[in-house]
Amino acid sequence: MAIELRPDVVVLDLSMPVMNGVDLSRHLRTECPGCKVLVLTVHEDRSYVRKLLEVGAVGYVLKQSASEDLLRAIHAVAAGGIYLDPTIAAQAIAGAGDKPRDVAPGSGAELSEREVEVLRLTAVGHSNKAIAGILGVGVKSVETYKARAMEKLGFGSRVELVGYALSQGWLAKG
Repeated sequence: MAIELRPDVVVLDLSMPVMNGVDLSRHLRTECPGCKVLVLTVHEDRSYVRKLLEVGAVGYVLKQSASEDLLRAIHAVAAGGIYLDPTIAAQAIAGAGDKPRDVAPGSGAELSEREVEVLRLTAVGHSNKAIAGILGVGVKSVETYKARAMEKLGFGSRVELVGYALSQGWLAKG
């Protein structure tokens, strides 16, 4: 139905008959790239969260938190952000920086001031268009700054960016 209706946000369960949430998220990324996938599940395993983020999902809400967090999560992902259930967020990014890199995580070495701004705004959930508006630059420039910074840091996924952002204090409640 999502491919036919093309909604802004698709809420799906991780455990479903026929196709699981990981496979469906991957499929939707190619067949319905404008749909943002939010997973609502009972599974508190960080490997699920990391895998879902790698295949294109942008939100993960535990059913135990749904009454408080589901609407907030839907609004966050619809606005272009990423939403991780607070109960699982710390677990999800634990170990995200385990692979070796040329640049030490947290050092910020080699990143320009603009690249840092773009990564920080991305990590807290702003879309490329919103970042362009905030910084007064074009969307293509934002994409270039983000790609260059991710490459310099050796990051290949949002999970790694969120882990880095957490280590930098960018996601702290203020």
